[in-house]
Amino acid sequence: MSATRRQILARTGAVGAGIVFSGAVQEIFAGTASAQPMGRNGYGPLAPDPDGLLDLPKGFRYKVLSKEGDPLLSGEGRIPSNCDGMAAFRGRRGHTHLVRNHENRRRSRAAVPTVPGLTYDPVGEGGCTAIEVDAHQHVVSERVAIAGTSTNCAGGPTPWNTWLTCEETEFKAGEEGYTKDHGFIFEVDPYDPRRTGAVPLTDMGRFQHEAIAVDPRDGTVYETEDAFEKPFGLFYRFHPNKPMGGIGSLRAGGRLQAMRVPGVRDLSAIQETGATFDRIEWVDVPDPLAKQTAIRFQDFGRKGITHAQKLEGCYWGGSCVYFVSSFAHRDEGSAADHYGQVWKYDPKARRLTLVVVFGPDSDLQLPGESPDNICLAPSGGLMVCEDGDGAQHVFGVSRKGAVYPMARGRQNIGTPEKPEWGEFAGVTFAPDGRTMYVNCYTPGTTFAVTGPF
Repeated sequence: MSATRRQILARTGAVGAGIVFSGAVQEIFAGTASAQPMGRNGYGPLAPDPDGLLDLPKGFRYKVLSKEGDPLLSGEGRIPSNCDGMAAFRGRRGHTHLVRNHENRRRSRAAVPTVPGLTYDPVGEGGCTAIEVDAHQHVVSERVAIAGTSTNCAGGPTPWNTWLTCEETEFKAGEEGYTKDHGFIFEVDPYDPRRTGAVPLTDMGRFQHEAIAVDPRDGTVYETEDAFEKPFGLFYRFHPNKPMGGIGSLRAGGRLQAMRVPGVRDLSAIQETGATFDRIEWVDVPDPLAKQTAIRFQDFGRKGITHAQKLEGCYWGGSCVYFVSSFAHRDEGSAADHYGQVWKYDPKARRLTLVVVFGPDSDLQLPGESPDNICLAPSGGLMVCEDGDGAQHVFGVSRKGAVYPMARGRQNIGTPEKPEWGEFAGVTFAPDGRTMYVNCYTPGTTFAVTGPF
């Protein structure tokens, strides 16, 4: 199943759209829940927003929940910049709790305020904020959830309703002025962040973390690494010593392993959707703390280890874990070029399958047209945040593989190739499936989108 970019534009009315899907897309959704499958491919063309913020299909509306620079309701400071990964958790009386990453490095526009008991490294400017909204999307509370971390990119929810926030950096104490090593995962309680504090989960590895997904059957945590230079990142799994132990259980440690695909050193070399590899191997990481050598450079034996460029989104669906490679470029060191892949790993069968390929089956092959954050939608399909040039979109993918535009960010009038807003990130749905939450990366803004989902 494939479509050119021009066909997608004609079908959806998504002017400036830059994303193309091909492959056996239906396989992604096997075994996943579908609340109300759509009877059509999407919700129609995007209608221009009279306020110039967020274009949505007819029948949908948005509310700005939070905007960079405004005061936090807690009085702890101002709302930080660079809103990234996010998850939604069920609260009482129809409320929803959001935990939102802030991918701040040093000298950010608006650092996460340091708060006693919630700060890891006082020099770090990243972290998370927690937002509680009621059933009408009114913000009830907004506060710092963790501070003093760095480059909090993505992460993922746990089955026991906490958020694992991931540092996408490898700076050690003394570098860039940091007072502690960075590159860890931290657990955040969305309801009461002081229950989790600011404790690095060191056994889960120190590397350029991107996202995680947890197997709800045994608590195994899968982790992606978005390393910026060759050798590129690895795909990991972490076996906790206390499986499904609840809040704080991951501090008890566990075993970190990296995935080896026999005969494949670089996943970008695989170009055919449906390509399947059995007997996937998992190799113990020699030094998870990377005290001397970054993990991807470490010695994994004569068979080596399997790398991939831009390993980003990760989620659990049905009985499998899915992870995204946003793109691969030969001129940057990858074995082959692609504009995005979605891989599926079946732990029981020890089988890895390439289930989706993004472009460049296109007559306009723009750079950076790549999938980033990704989540399951209440329709049973996917929502994907585009990470590319030009106008920025949230795209939907139906269960039949049709691509449709869900949202488009504000653009400079007359110059749509230079959007006024940055990329979308952190797309997630309320537990009841009636509200989509999504962040604009810069200026940091969080939207609640409601309509006929």
